[in-house]
Amino acid sequence: MEKPDQLRELFRMQKSLNERIGVKTGGMNEEEKTRWTLNYCRAMTQEIAELTDSVPWKWWAKYQKFDGQNARVEVVDLFHFLISLAQVLGMSADDVFAAYVKKNEVNFNRQESGYAVKDESDSKHI
Repeated sequence: MEKPDQLRELFRMQKSLNERIGVKTGGMNEEEKTRWTLNYCRAMTQEIAELTDSVPWKWWAKYQKFDGQNARVEVVDLFHFLISLAQVLGMSADDVFAAYVKKNEVNFNRQESGYAVKDESDSKHI
């Protein structure tokens, strides 16, 4: 049996989960898109905080240890919300892949040129 496209499968699974909890990301009006964009940004901010707490960042505290297992879980939680956000913005797995490829090229070009000047116009084509 052929393995499914993994990114497309993640998008399919997230759509299913979102619909199960009553969130239909397709066909949202502007007000709903705004609300859910904020919801997912806030959720990702919290997940970043939880990921940060997996790392011994308190230099004054001796009891902390790196929790690699929890860090991996938090990364996956971030993917849940990031995929949901992409779906709110009308992006499919193919759209995300294509935009990633283009943005990656921009990032390489910035590094090649020394990235001495910030010029957001180099990403307008994405």
